[in-house]
Amino acid sequence: MTTAKTSFLGCEELEEIGFKQIGKNPRVSRNACFYSPEKIALGDGVRIDDFCILSGNITLGNYVHIAPSCNVYGQGGVVLEDFSGLSSKVSVYSANDYFLGEAMISTTLGEEYMKQEIGPVIIRKHVIIGSGCVVLPFVEVETGAVVGALSLVKGIIKEWSVYAGIPAKFIKKRDSDNILRLEKEFLESRI
Repeated sequence: MTTAKTSFLGCEELEEIGFKQIGKNPRVSRNACFYSPEKIALGDGVRIDDFCILSGNITLGNYVHIAPSCNVYGQGGVVLEDFSGLSSKVSVYSANDYFLGEAMISTTLGEEYMKQEIGPVIIRKHVIIGSGCVVLPFVEVETGAVVGALSLVKGIIKEWSVYAGIPAKFIKKRDSDNILRLEKEFLESRI
């Protein structure tokens, strides 16, 4: 008897891709692409939707959701901690070309002709990055922060705050009590 394929990859198919780590119950779209999967770690309950591209040193914590059409480039390392998520069409770059004429801009030419700023991107627990945002190298989005749609994220985004704009600027504080209560309730229900 043949088993019908779902829109998500099965356990054996995920193993064949060759991820660094695969947690329990991942849901990974058949339409997602992975480059250097041996450098990508997936935590428990991770969901990666259609048309996403993940490449390089990437660590996804538990219950991370990457919505459709996101791009995560981990040359300098990207971490998304537990309960964080990227809304549709977010691009996360841990490497960025210099555009002021110090080098040429094309990966087809070789490293001796390129100059890049390479640095980690850390997205802490309970962070949501809104649709269409661009996240640059050397960014830390602290616990519980939210970044509004179509924002440019540079530097440090402070915890339990809402940011938006180009570049993203502080808008207001976010209440953490209910979110942390719900996290505790959820985790206790898993025992």
